Amino acid sequence: MKRLDVLVTYDVETTTLEGRSRLRRVAQVCKNFGQRVQFSVFELRVTEAQLEEFEAKLLDIIDPENDSLRIYVLHGGRERSLRQYGVDRYIDFDDPLVV
Repeated sequence: MKRLDVLVTYDVETTTLEGRSRLRRVAQVCKNFGQRVQFSVFELRVTEAQLEEFEAKLLDIIDPENDSLRIYVLHGGRERSLRQYGVDRYIDFDDPLVV
């Protein structure tokens, strides 16, 4: 099954208690599907079905009047789309796990 490399960024308004709650929920959904590479930036490697599920969950959480969500599908994959400088905390979950 084909998997997609996806970049997700968000900006959730946090001046209210509800906003801070939304921020935590958005981050948790992102953690469930991918890995954090910067504070409000996640990378995912998902199937089309997983991407649809992920997007639906986030759209149920965010407040479109106050929050921002961007989802980029990296055509050609992460390796061809990314230029990384500085610290890179990305872990390739497709690599063999060494214990």
